[in-house]
Amino acid sequence: MLRPMDPVTDPRAIVAAVPEPALSVCRALVEAGHQAHLVGGAIRDILLGRPGHDVDIATSAHPADVTRLFGRRRTIPTGEKHGTVTVLVDHGGERHHVEVTTFRGEGAYSDGRRPDTVAFVPELVEDLRRRDFTINAIAFDPIALRIEDPFDGRSDLAAKVIRAVGDDRERFGEDGLRVMRAVRLAAQLGFRLDPATEAAIPGALPVLRKVSAERVRDELLKLLAARKPSVGLELMQRTGMLGEVIPELSASVGQTQNRFHAHDVWEHTLHTVDETRGDPIVRFAALLHDVGKPRTAAPKEDAPGELSFFRHEFVGAKMAEEIGRRLRLSNKEREKVVALVGQHMFWYTPEWSDATVRRFINRVGLELLPELFELRAGDVRARGFDEEPGKEIDELRARIEREVERASALKVTDLAVDGKDVMRVLACPPGRIVGDVLRRLLERVLDDPSLNTREALERLIVEVAAEPAPPREPER
Repeated sequence: MLRPMDPVTDPRAIVAAVPEPALSVCRALVEAGHQAHLVGGAIRDILLGRPGHDVDIATSAHPADVTRLFGRRRTIPTGEKHGTVTVLVDHGGERHHVEVTTFRGEGAYSDGRRPDTVAFVPELVEDLRRRDFTINAIAFDPIALRIEDPFDGRSDLAAKVIRAVGDDRERFGEDGLRVMRAVRLAAQLGFRLDPATEAAIPGALPVLRKVSAERVRDELLKLLAARKPSVGLELMQRTGMLGEVIPELSASVGQTQNRFHAHDVWEHTLHTVDETRGDPIVRFAALLHDVGKPRTAAPKEDAPGELSFFRHEFVGAKMAEEIGRRLRLSNKEREKVVALVGQHMFWYTPEWSDATVRRFINRVGLELLPELFELRAGDVRARGFDEEPGKEIDELRARIEREVERASALKVTDLAVDGKDVMRVLACPPGRIVGDVLRRLLERVLDDPSLNTREALERLIVEVAAEPAPPREPER
């Protein structure tokens, strides 16, 4: 996560922060008689003292000029129709891609995503006028060491304000994703939205609905990577954006809980996301960890005025599956989120037997345990009573490490027999019974690890095959 750094004002310091491949492209363009300016988020970040990645170049040169200058073997027509050519630069033993885009103006955005028409323009200011926010409409000429800031983006950087270029409603109407980008930048940079810019968001939500799920997902994950995602998430809720992106979470706003929580479900969720350490997918699970609570809320019989949320983790896991599919998470990401939501309600006590610890490892999976513990720690801290989860989690983590060191089998594939052995002993073909027998053998081994030998398990195969089928897992 990014941390605040000292702002940069000296043009020479800005140049020093720009990657050499981008500088070399600018030098070549200027030497050929064209204008060349570094633009976009990278310049914004450099001015804030942050690393400037993916530096883009805006130029007066048309795409054909750029291709002639650098040669067809060193250029890719990434989006010539829209003025963009990617220049390939070899530097430091690596090949770098530098995007070069002709100064351009844009027509109407009928689809809320791309301009219907693009026209190349001769002046930089016309190019900057089409950009989303003033802090992203700052350009820098690294050859002349000159900053171009026609919309006073540096003042907004200093004031920590995100403000649309020109008319807020027009900017948001051009690209539906800009409302998501506004709250994401607020979270990433620790900025606030200009009141007029925030006020324009509710009216732009119909345009957001036109945006693909993949683009919305990417912005949401960037928001969740911020130091304090709750800044952007609260803006999403306040402007109605949350109801468009994850409407299931809207029901948690104002949903009261019980004596174990100082906050309602939504406020607790915001604190949990901020307190959970991990990558954006783990934080996505933190965002959804209590999504099932409103649907399972019921009065507590022994505590008038309080609510219980029986099996909310299983209801939430099913909802997380639906949300993950709708937002086009990858299968691996979606499965991780669902597993974390479904498993986050474990209650460890020192009275757990070693077999219980082994079953916990088997149910969760070794690879998921570190991230589950991060979510659990964030969940505990977010209750609002200054609780410290370390003792409980640290003790369980230590016991897990001991069991991993000494246990002979924690999953089916660790058994001393496999499906072929089961089919041979039972003289049966492949089928469901083979998997059932292996799972029942694992249950025996989790209770008594000494049974994990070929001889002992082959003796048990016939016995466990005759057992009645275990009850089915509850639907999650």
